[in-house]
Amino acid sequence: MLQKKKITSASTIQSHVSSSLDDYLKVARQQSLDRSPPSVTLAISSTSNSHSYCFVCKKPGPKLIVAPTYARFRSYIQSEIFVQSGSRCCPVHIENGLLSKDAMEKIKASKSSSHLNRSSILELLQQAREEVLKKENTRLDFDDPMSLSDTDYLSLTGLTRDQFDDVMTYVKNIRPTKTRSIRTCVAILLTKLRSGMDNEMLGTVFNMKKFQIRRAVHSARKALMTNFVPSNLGFSHITREEIIHSHTRPLAQQLLSDITSAPAILVLDGTYIYIQKSGNYTFSRRSFSMHKRRPLLKPMMIVSTTGYIVSVLGPYLADPKNNGSSIRNHSIHSNTEEIKNWVEEGDIFVVDRGFRDSEAVLNDLGIRMEIPAFIPNGQKQLSAEEANSSRLVTKVRWVVESVNGRVKTWRYLGKTLPNDQIPYIGDYLRIVCGLCNKYRPPINSGTFVDDIAMASKMILLSKETNELQQFVHDNGLDKRSSRWTPIDADVNTVSDFPKLSEGEIRDLTIGVYQLKSAKSYAAEHLADDGLFQILVSTDIPNIVSAKIQSRHISSKKYSLWIKYGINIESWYCTCKNGARVVGMCGHISCVIWYLAFARYEKNAGCESLGIRDWTEEVDDAARAIDSSEDEEFLDFEREEE
Repeated sequence: MLQKKKITSASTIQSHVSSSLDDYLKVARQQSLDRSPPSVTLAISSTSNSHSYCFVCKKPGPKLIVAPTYARFRSYIQSEIFVQSGSRCCPVHIENGLLSKDAMEKIKASKSSSHLNRSSILELLQQAREEVLKKENTRLDFDDPMSLSDTDYLSLTGLTRDQFDDVMTYVKNIRPTKTRSIRTCVAILLTKLRSGMDNEMLGTVFNMKKFQIRRAVHSARKALMTNFVPSNLGFSHITREEIIHSHTRPLAQQLLSDITSAPAILVLDGTYIYIQKSGNYTFSRRSFSMHKRRPLLKPMMIVSTTGYIVSVLGPYLADPKNNGSSIRNHSIHSNTEEIKNWVEEGDIFVVDRGFRDSEAVLNDLGIRMEIPAFIPNGQKQLSAEEANSSRLVTKVRWVVESVNGRVKTWRYLGKTLPNDQIPYIGDYLRIVCGLCNKYRPPINSGTFVDDIAMASKMILLSKETNELQQFVHDNGLDKRSSRWTPIDADVNTVSDFPKLSEGEIRDLTIGVYQLKSAKSYAAEHLADDGLFQILVSTDIPNIVSAKIQSRHISSKKYSLWIKYGINIESWYCTCKNGARVVGMCGHISCVIWYLAFARYEKNAGCESLGIRDWTEEVDDAARAIDSSEDEEFLDFEREEE
């Protein structure tokens, strides 16, 4: 019995020792794995791992920095090159915690394989997991510079990626939150302005709540108005001398003054921001425009002759008390943005006819106002001299219309805005104008030689009279009936009419607008079979007469005459500006364009002009025929027979 107990005790001790040894070996093995795992060699290209030189450009230097972990991860994702932990690079290669685009292009693999230990593998897997989760929760990622292309940035914000990065240098004071970064905050505002989306739709796009979008828009607007707009818009951000020397076309100086006096030439015009109808009757009356027949607010645009926006005033109400003259007088009397200190005697304001009552106020400051001529009472059109002088003004003034069109490419400003946005309309408009000044090229700069040549030609023509107009009146051609013949694309009607290129026609019209409108007039008169439905008369040799339908009034037609020889010699039309010699109206340019150019082209139909008539795609009540009227017409025909 004693011997059996000894054997049992020895067996128990041996079992205990064996179990303890196994536990010890497991713990030792685990500690060994945690402390220093062996390396794993994978077929992944990698960079060098030296601390003495940059792994991007290979330059040695004492001021190298350790590449951030996320920058190394993005390098692997984009280029499939693994950057070893602890690798160093020049500070210039890091932008916003990531390798710059230029650095990514310069990275070259120095090894065909990578040695990864347990820590590196866990780090890579963890970063991959975080990246996937981030992508699931983020629909538009403006924080990752490689997530969106330049085209995406331009479509969403109206700016390229580099331009957006430059805007970010102005708004570092925005406080980031858990739901959005500073870049996302600015991107939300610019996307709102560019696309016109409301806050609810923006919340869907950016995967955020509506109130979060509203706060982001508010923060970005305040930051841009504080730091960005004052540097890019307003009379205080640019000097008068800068406008004269850098933002004034020689064409404008030559037409309105002379090249030696060099005044500051500014073009002024109002634009419209449409708003909802208000329940406040006082505001509703004062914001209703009798001209546009809808509620709106009126900002005043002040631009240079190259399209650079000097300042934006307002927005103002839309009632008769806030017409162009009243707004201009108000800004002068209140010295808005210290405008009186900016302008000097001899400067020129180019305006439209709505500013006619501002002349006295401007004259008191020594400012000359250039305005198109008015048709005198009792006359149906401007004289040749008045029409010529008006063309000199409109040749300079058109730039402000183009600026207004450029601003409205940010679609939010072209929408009907809710009334709760009225306090911020001025800010939104100024932000967009500042962006246009900073990142858009001049609308029309013109070379010095071309501008001087064009101005000299226009000034010379403006001193001439319209001899063809006098000939038409003296011979009563505008009152007598003529034998009218339709122009057929397949028949050589007026076969001796000179043949010209579009460039030569553009030299006659002195601008592209009349040439564009000529195609629209031609499209209205072109039938499907190529018949040009304009009636011409050739009763007098070398003078072709035509009738053109008015673009505005169905019952109105204009008569015109064109004298020609080897070249086009003169022209006259009965429309308001038809007597001018500096260029021509759209009616005359239409006939010249078709007779001298378009009818010689293979395709002279409406489709070839790029102008489609959509009338057939829409229901027209005028085409409906009542059956009772049809029966009455047939009965009438039987009685006649």
